[in-house]
Amino acid sequence: MRATMLALLTLVLTGCPKQMDTRVAGSEDDQLASYEAKLEELRSRASERNTSCEEGCTLAQETCVVAENLCALVSRHQDRADLPSRCATARESCAQGTDSCTRCRTR
Repeated sequence: MRATMLALLTLVLTGCPKQMDTRVAGSEDDQLASYEAKLEELRSRASERNTSCEEGCTLAQETCVVAENLCALVSRHQDRADLPSRCATARESCAQGTDSCTRCRTR
């Protein structure tokens, strides 16, 4: 009886090995969603017809800052296959904004 209780106690204390979730912590997933929402807002504002050249360039700069922040977060979680495409999309938004700014300033 004593051996059974000792074995049961050992099992309870050590527990069963658990599969750990390798996803980004909730707050970082929230941060990714926040960055993507901000990028969408900046894209929307930049596509407005009445945006001046200077406003468009400012929006492009903001887009690039947000994109780099998003990509920095992605780089800390290279084990997640779903994140690199999000970084690539953010960088494309930066490149498009920068191109638009450059075209506007050279007119």
